[in-house]
Amino acid sequence: MPSSVQKLLFTARSGKLKTLVEPMDRKIAVLFGAMVRVSVARSSQTQALSSLLCTIVVMLIGAGLGLAQGSNLGIFTNEASVGLTPPGVKAQYDPANGEYRITGGGANIWGTSDAFYFISKKASGDMTLTADVQWVGTSSAEHRKAVLMVRQSLDSASAYADAVSHGNGLTSLQFRGAANEQTYQVTTQIEGRVRLRIERKGSRFTMYAGKPNEELKMVGPIEYVGMQDPVYVGIGVCSHVATTLETAIFSNVKIEETAAAK
Repeated sequence: MPSSVQKLLFTARSGKLKTLVEPMDRKIAVLFGAMVRVSVARSSQTQALSSLLCTIVVMLIGAGLGLAQGSNLGIFTNEASVGLTPPGVKAQYDPANGEYRITGGGANIWGTSDAFYFISKKASGDMTLTADVQWVGTSSAEHRKAVLMVRQSLDSASAYADAVSHGNGLTSLQFRGAANEQTYQVTTQIEGRVRLRIERKGSRFTMYAGKPNEELKMVGPIEYVGMQDPVYVGIGVCSHVATTLETAIFSNVKIEETAAAK
């Protein structure tokens, strides 16, 4: 029997199955545990059952890995790295308080290509995305970025527009008008926790920014960001240092979609 399967069986018999199968779907874990108990009870048939278990365990692990992609993302449906990011990027949603905790990496969201961690959903037409944004801890990376973004695709050079809170309080409406073009921005300054909104109306994008529970200031609009429906709308984090990670918390997140004007 392969050593990996022997380790699985030993771990299960030792009462450590919960830790081992934590990434799997709970139903798969229960099924696997039941099979192990049958194997132990019928020790006289261990050799035949071990061969069967070897095949089934491999299938279950594969299924578990696939199901891990369906983790709870609240109002969003996708999570992915755009461009190159270091190990450890992740997104966690807390349904109790409606917060998204995103740990992201990547060199930058700028120039002609981007690198960051992004959770999103596909949407069409005019829309707004609003959220309160707060960084976790301090950092020497003044230009780490927490973003509310509308993006054509998950390609690193995609057209996009976003509302960005930097680590040093710089708050900007960034945009790349078409794939592979340069990024430009319109800026303001808001220290600490910030409330951001990005609004799409056709090819026009506007940012609204301010402190939570205060009136938001309009920044922009900017015109001619060429995107075809559907687009990706979501939130993300860039560490601004290719090899490190930064974490931001997004709360009071809301997407409002309206049909584009004819």
